[in-house]
Amino acid sequence: MTSTSNKLPEGTVELTITVPWEEVERVYNEVVDDAVKNSEIDGFRKGKAPRKVIEEKLDKTKAYEDVLKRMIPKVYSDAVVEQKVKPIISPKIELKEATEKKNWVIRAITCEKPTVTLGEYKKAVQDLKASKAKKIWVPGQEQKKEEKDEPKKPTLDEILKAVYENVKMAVPALLLEQEANRLLSDLIDQTKKLGMSVEQYLSSTGRTSETVRKEYEEQARRTLVLEFSLEEIADREGVLVSDDDIDTVIKTAKTDEEKKSLESQRYYIASVLRRQKTLDFLASL
Repeated sequence: MTSTSNKLPEGTVELTITVPWEEVERVYNEVVDDAVKNSEIDGFRKGKAPRKVIEEKLDKTKAYEDVLKRMIPKVYSDAVVEQKVKPIISPKIELKEATEKKNWVIRAITCEKPTVTLGEYKKAVQDLKASKAKKIWVPGQEQKKEEKDEPKKPTLDEILKAVYENVKMAVPALLLEQEANRLLSDLIDQTKKLGMSVEQYLSSTGRTSETVRKEYEEQARRTLVLEFSLEEIADREGVLVSDDDIDTVIKTAKTDEEKKSLESQRYYIASVLRRQKTLDFLASL
């Protein structure tokens, strides 16, 4: 196997993978061998029919589909290592060339972690808090005692908005598409639960599929920018999560089964706790 990489805009990476026919044929033979083992043909015990007989009856299109399913994970993984790529999502795979007796060419599109420029996020949050602390006096209206004593604090959404407006980040198109599709999939699930079709739901809200797609793309962009921004802030500010922090969460489990489930998700718990600590840090500025 050989590979080449091409860095595209916004952190997108194109890998072109060439697989020698000998490797394709080897995997194809494995597929045929498995078909022979599982074959049930009159006059033969299961798995004992001649290979030639099975191969003649085999649907080659389906067989080569199986070849791809077996082959792609390994050749993609090898190409990622060879090209020193650090993908953050599953690739979009395209079979460019697939002819018997010739090398196969596979195109894989993925993306790496985008570069985040945070800007003056601390100042933005501090300015927000300062603006919230100011009281506007209206003639004829006397402030309540608690209003004088306790300055109003910004909400989490306001803090995130302040961070978002000070961040520069090019979102990889593939990542944006994936997140928008997830939101659309959630919408389909929700409308099904309501006993409605997506078209009925859109009609009732006065929207079209195009406007919803655009809306979800903007929502996805904001979500992704904030996700990577909070991670960058955590790295910059040295926000850490200890094993004790994770163990404290696991101890909240009410059953052994729930505890076992949480134990298997330590990495996820750590990421959630780190994000919360980062939000607490921003709120404390």
